[in-house]
Amino acid sequence: MQRRQMLKALGASAVTLGVPGAARAQSFPSQPIKLLIAFPAGGPTDITMRVLAENAGKLLGQTVVVENRPGAGGTLPATALQNAQPDGYTLGQIPLGVFRLPYTTRITWDPVKDITYLLCITGYSFGIVVPSGSPLQSWTHFVAWAKANPGRLTYGSTGQLTSPHLTMEDIARRAGIQLTHVPYRGSSHLMQAILGGEIMAAADSTGFAPHVAAGKLKVLNTWGAQRLPTFPEVPTLRELGMDIVQTSPYGLGAPRGMDPKLVKLLHDAFKKAMEMPNHKEALAKFDQELIYMGPAQYAKFAADTFRKEKALIESLGLAKPAS
Repeated sequence: MQRRQMLKALGASAVTLGVPGAARAQSFPSQPIKLLIAFPAGGPTDITMRVLAENAGKLLGQTVVVENRPGAGGTLPATALQNAQPDGYTLGQIPLGVFRLPYTTRITWDPVKDITYLLCITGYSFGIVVPSGSPLQSWTHFVAWAKANPGRLTYGSTGQLTSPHLTMEDIARRAGIQLTHVPYRGSSHLMQAILGGEIMAAADSTGFAPHVAAGKLKVLNTWGAQRLPTFPEVPTLRELGMDIVQTSPYGLGAPRGMDPKLVKLLHDAFKKAMEMPNHKEALAKFDQELIYMGPAQYAKFAADTFRKEKALIESLGLAKPAS
């Protein structure tokens, strides 16, 4: 009875799944839902998405099981959707890297046309950190050292062709410096690397905050439109003379061809789940805010971003060779 009341509150108690010849509606969900996320366990994305999944599961009356699919610049969940049925039981996080994929890798599917966009949820707050004992104690020091030592300044990111990687390359180009990029599989691996002395700097979301609070890392700049509440003394890239704002919005997608009624049911459940206080509190720990877009707006965002990312990839010389 409780499950029926929850589904009724979401505006739909049953969905026809569109099986040819089927004459009856099948109640959804009748089994656990799998939510694929693009980064490893223990990082900001994993922590906040698990809160979201638990909230949505309570609303839908079924467990939403989080499955980590790290690697390939955050694009593995979107790739997995291409082989899943559009029955609502497989959903995936769609990081911004998905819209760069066709420009850097040969794939047989279209990120705009071959994903059903459910809703956008949030974005990241990024920055550059160095070890607290580093001689690079300001952005001025960072740039000066890099100019004096071309290619010797190593920095890590959460993966090849992720937003931290590409934004750092854009920053380096504008600053007139050469950096050496070292990709990792996610925030937790990246933090282990910089704390262990493997790299000189890291570009990441604010999963680095606990290490800054502990006095182990220092933030040189952040990438939002305004300074972050957690680091009010740290300048933004704009304040440092570079007109760059990067929040890398992400949300949830599903396989192509999903029944519109099912899209609405899932959208409504996850929208309620993302607006719950515990999810907002989880996001706030990483200086993240809600960035809501419904299915139509999110699909338009996907198409617009797909075009913009092509220009960025080409400007950085990272496009795949013509076949």
